[in-house]
Amino acid sequence: MPKLHLVWLRNDLRCLDNAVLCSAVEQAQQNNEALLVLFVATAQTWAEHDMAPIKQDLIRRRVMQLQTELTALNIPLLAIEGSSYSQIPAVFSQLCQQFALNVYVQTEYELREQQRDVAVEQVVLANQGQFIRFDTQCIMPPGTVRTQQGDIYKVFTPFKRSWLSRLHESGVQCYGRPTPVQTPQASLTNFTPMHNGDNSSVAWPVAEAEVLEIMRRFCREKVADYQLQRDFPAIDGTSRLSAYLAIGVVSAAQCVARLQLEAKDSWARDKSGAEVWLSELIWREFYKHILVAYPALIKHQPFQAETAAIRWTNNPALFQAWCDGNTGYPIVDAAMRQLNQTGWMHNRLRMIVASFLVKDLHIDWRWGERYFMSKLIDGDFAANNGGWQWAASTGTDAAPYFRIFNPVSQSEKFDPQGDFIRLYVPELSKLQGKAIHWPHKLGGVKGYAAPVVDHAEARKQTLVLFKEVKGNL
Repeated sequence: MPKLHLVWLRNDLRCLDNAVLCSAVEQAQQNNEALLVLFVATAQTWAEHDMAPIKQDLIRRRVMQLQTELTALNIPLLAIEGSSYSQIPAVFSQLCQQFALNVYVQTEYELREQQRDVAVEQVVLANQGQFIRFDTQCIMPPGTVRTQQGDIYKVFTPFKRSWLSRLHESGVQCYGRPTPVQTPQASLTNFTPMHNGDNSSVAWPVAEAEVLEIMRRFCREKVADYQLQRDFPAIDGTSRLSAYLAIGVVSAAQCVARLQLEAKDSWARDKSGAEVWLSELIWREFYKHILVAYPALIKHQPFQAETAAIRWTNNPALFQAWCDGNTGYPIVDAAMRQLNQTGWMHNRLRMIVASFLVKDLHIDWRWGERYFMSKLIDGDFAANNGGWQWAASTGTDAAPYFRIFNPVSQSEKFDPQGDFIRLYVPELSKLQGKAIHWPHKLGGVKGYAAPVVDHAEARKQTLVLFKEVKGNL
């Protein structure tokens, strides 16, 4: 039976800095054996995981583009429709009937993904194949950054110090582009080709060269001002790479390597734009480390166990007003409308709207977590869960429960001229000055929602809810 080196891509949809792909290519070349790259779209499971349609479309568009890019290297990519994770073992069973498989994968950390991989591994091993994992999602794989006592860090700042120490010691290495292959072609049985998406993500480029240029340009031209501009949603001051990091069009290692190249020594200077952006990349890794160490988070449990007893009000009408951007708080409404219209939201706004849902509307943070995943083009379970638990004061390294964002003062501070609000809340476009941040002072604006809650009163109620479970009454 002929040998087939099979690269099963998931959230690593790139040619450059792809250890899985490079290793498979090297082995196939050395042994003059067939090579195949496989991607299985699983729309049913994606929907069960609340994956946003716009993210699904981005994945499909990227896979089709990657097929073109790999063809230039004489590497075949088979993109098929698999519906759900439960069907994937059968795909590999079919392949095992034709080939002795060496399967190469990047490790995934979520529970159902782990279960899927174990099921596939069992099929491959039962047919005398190999299942080879590469733990390359993070620069520092989960479990490798620990305290001197060998424990997992539960707080970000000491985690970051240890992470940076390891970076200084070992640096960051990126794989190059695989060399064009000259190996036998695999003859395959019939599979259902992957469907095209709905083109909802068309505003986001999917060619690897374009994405890398976005990253390089940010590091070269914008990162110096990142600390000064990153909190202002009306300014194009962020990298906009989160969607590409989420599906692996670009890797964290590539980002850090380019940052070090362009920013010279400033990436290590406290509070510089480069150092602050590097911190954001480290936050992403921190949340993945936490997720692996505390798998209950995958089942949507709070990190701080006592907060599971909080008596959320969970008013469906208030939740719908938040979802639709009709709360009567302009910065909240503008942010939610940005999410609904574009599939993306500025990070400062994510914190504001999350705080508002939990601490003004008293709605369980998991409602917001799930809604974000259903809309975000950059939805990433670990980052989304970590961010929501931070805002809700239920997670590791959480904001203290008594730190409650005032949406009006946040609006005045981070959208001082109201430019962002006017972009997404046209009902308020004619208001000038500070009136746009709180248009209800003189009776409101016709056509714009009245405030659904009183912030000062809601704040008092939040303190009571948290004190009840923390035993501070």
